[in-house]
Amino acid sequence: MTEQTPPGSDPRIDTSVPHNARIWNYWLGGRDNYPVDREMGERIRAFFPEIVDNARADREFLVRAVTHLVREEGVRQFLDVGSGLPTRDNTHEVAQALAPDARVVYVDHDPLVLAHARALLSGSEEGATDYVDADLRDPDTVLAAAARTLDLSRPVALMLLGVVNFVADDAEVRSLLDRFLGALAPGSFLVVSHPTDDLDRERAHQVAAAWNEHGTPKLTVRTAEQITALFDGLELLEPGVVSCALWRPEADGARPVAEYGGVARKA
Repeated sequence: MTEQTPPGSDPRIDTSVPHNARIWNYWLGGRDNYPVDREMGERIRAFFPEIVDNARADREFLVRAVTHLVREEGVRQFLDVGSGLPTRDNTHEVAQALAPDARVVYVDHDPLVLAHARALLSGSEEGATDYVDADLRDPDTVLAAAARTLDLSRPVALMLLGVVNFVADDAEVRSLLDRFLGALAPGSFLVVSHPTDDLDRERAHQVAAAWNEHGTPKLTVRTAEQITALFDGLELLEPGVVSCALWRPEADGARPVAEYGGVARKA
């Protein structure tokens, strides 16, 4: 991969500490990362080489989930919270390729994401794509800003891919989900992906410990049961909460990864 350092003019961008969004970008083959991120990415990959498969499976899960929601469920509005750095197959690209009138709002509070978002996340002329500089933990601000682009009286797909795992307290996660979902119309959807320790508990927690020693924000790994509980009160679509690689795969022979995902409908 060609060495390239992203712009660091924003004083909030700390290039001395590895950051999840930038490491994820590195694992996906992006260039919006710093040496400290690549170093941490390689350190984790040294004892958990499947981590790159996790990252790719998570992105492919996003593609399949958005594709299903647009084609089969008629969803035309997406609220992608904790969107991370733009790479390939971003939510608006998948949705608007199928339905040019789709409307997508991205939410993140990382200054590097903000620096790239407005330039890279331009959408179709028929639809709309916007970016909100806010935090998952501030749902009122997120929802108020999203309402400038989305009609919250109509179904919205709330995308929480690889972000709930940065909230350690289960009660806080439940409160946040209830606040978001309570503001969305019936027929809306929740899409979640989350790292799990169900496949290899020891190494999953080894990754989390290595990350939490040096990186930010802090990472929490949950069991399949805990991840499934995030969808309480909703109607889970088949096949339920499974490895992201096994959620409606396009071909046989997919191998499970330690990243679980699910899609559920609000009645």
